[in-house]
Amino acid sequence: MSLKILTASRLTDGHPVWYCTDGGWSKEFSNAAVADTSLACLLFERVAKQAIEKNEIVDATLVDVETRDGRLVALRLRERIRANGPTITSYAQNQSI
Repeated sequence: MSLKILTASRLTDGHPVWYCTDGGWSKEFSNAAVADTSLACLLFERVAKQAIEKNEIVDATLVDVETRDGRLVALRLRERIRANGPTITSYAQNQSI
């Protein structure tokens, strides 16, 4: 089984968040708890359902990850972008003075 993490969008502001080992949600991808068994994935799904019912998050998803050089890396580009932010700088930053 591949490693998985639980991600969602925080309902209050839409920011991507990741489920952490302390039972909370973090905006930091590196804080994500990792599921390495089917049982752990079921637990993550239960956590997501409860958080959705409490109106804390929306769009909860289990995401495939791997470790590279001791760091978690999402396998899908979409999730890497969510974790690292936009792939371009803002228009204003690109303008000459």
